Amino acid sequence: MKFHFLLPILIFNGVNLAGAQQLKLENLGAKINSAYSELNPIISVDGKTLYFIRSGHPQNKGGLNGSQDIWISKSIDSITWEEAQRAPDELNRTNYNTLWNVSPDGNHLLIGGAYDDQLFWGVGFSLISRANNQWLPAKYLEIKKFDKICLGEFSSACMGADNKLLIISFSEKEGSTINNLYISFLQNNGAWSEPMSLGKDVNTEFDESTPFLAADGMTLYFSSDRPGGIGQHDIYMTRRLDESWQKWSVPVNLGKPINSEVKEGFYTLPASGDVAYLVSNHQSLGKADIFRVRTTAETRPEPVVLVKGRVYNSKTKTPVEATITYEELPSGQIAGSANFQSDGEYNLVLRYGKNYGIIAKSNGYIPISVNIDLQKDNAYEERRIDLEMVPIEKGLTIRINNLFFNTGKWELKEESTPEMERLVEFMKQNKKVRIEISGHTDDIGQEADNLALSENRAKAVYDYLVSKGVSSNRLLSKGFGEGKPLFENSTEENRQLNRRVEFKILE
Repeated sequence: MKFHFLLPILIFNGVNLAGAQQLKLENLGAKINSAYSELNPIISVDGKTLYFIRSGHPQNKGGLNGSQDIWISKSIDSITWEEAQRAPDELNRTNYNTLWNVSPDGNHLLIGGAYDDQLFWGVGFSLISRANNQWLPAKYLEIKKFDKICLGEFSSACMGADNKLLIISFSEKEGSTINNLYISFLQNNGAWSEPMSLGKDVNTEFDESTPFLAADGMTLYFSSDRPGGIGQHDIYMTRRLDESWQKWSVPVNLGKPINSEVKEGFYTLPASGDVAYLVSNHQSLGKADIFRVRTTAETRPEPVVLVKGRVYNSKTKTPVEATITYEELPSGQIAGSANFQSDGEYNLVLRYGKNYGIIAKSNGYIPISVNIDLQKDNAYEERRIDLEMVPIEKGLTIRINNLFFNTGKWELKEESTPEMERLVEFMKQNKKVRIEISGHTDDIGQEADNLALSENRAKAVYDYLVSKGVSSNRLLSKGFGEGKPLFENSTEENRQLNRRVEFKILE
């Protein structure tokens, strides 16, 4: 396994990186590192689980010779780690296993090699996915022309936090060990686009490898042996400047102590971006070891929001297996997806600057959506958003969450369209369902005005459904004004919750 790196360039777009010299590189110790090589560290988005590779370890499936297995450790207190354990055979399926990425929900592992029906058959990458708490057979990624253009000796990759893009390091020259960085996008048919070079801002005639795209989708770290480095391979950082994936800031060497006179690579960060993990041969316990280092403001990714939650049945409170996506509003464009874990928990990462809807769908349940507006704030945050799934049963009521009105108005804003289209789809798929749409307000203003506003907002939803072909015989609309609050109107948060449109299943 090869990895690659430069001398400290202390000025990056006018930012002084000299403070990096005060950082301390910490060996993760004997519970993680051994007398053998530890490679490919991947930290989970919440920073609590570390995945990595051990090469030539006696407990590997293939033993001391020619073996490489996935190992896992859990964080005890964000600083100390449990004794690393070899991952189960469902993940270590051959003598030579390579892990490149773990999805934010922990349910998808990107591995090296193209596998089909458990058999290795060629160059490329595959996904191992988990469903019902079981790991399924590896499925290769159909990357257009990859088997024809990946001709070098090594390749590596990472996947974006949205599960929709791959950054790949490989060479188009037969037998070459000098790689460049490319990007491939997930297509609607499930295949991946032909890899496109990241361009001359990033790639050189020297080696670029072990890429890691931070959770912000903008900040890229990689290893290179380009001139001007400190050692054999150094870690660099660059930021994407637009949506073309061709324009990048000048790559900056992260300097000492991150880089040394030997090889450093496999840089990875959790969603918080406050600490990084990497591999180095410098002052290791054996061969290559995993180290951690605090990041600086200049080399940290842009802040994101890590959303955690549980998907559960509103009646039984038990976990519900659901498809979870998140969309950008008002366009309704799907920005990414997540899968729940066996206990119903899910994780996903959202970038700032956009208004999002999070949607959960499951057979036998009414689709649920929640709104999270990240257009203003800009600091790392972890939020918990539980998704309560309501069974399709007579008498049950559900809030229509992602509806937007101007204050005192009842016309549906453009941001409401994706939610209304889901309601239309639900009514068309469940042709025997009849619903009562109800509008509610807080207690601010005159009672008569609030009653009229609630009636008009419920009628706006009614009219939209009818305009899309839902029979009016299946719909009722009512307004209750401030008469049925969910909470006391004592705080703005409570008043916001009381301002709502719901529907009840009549039959």
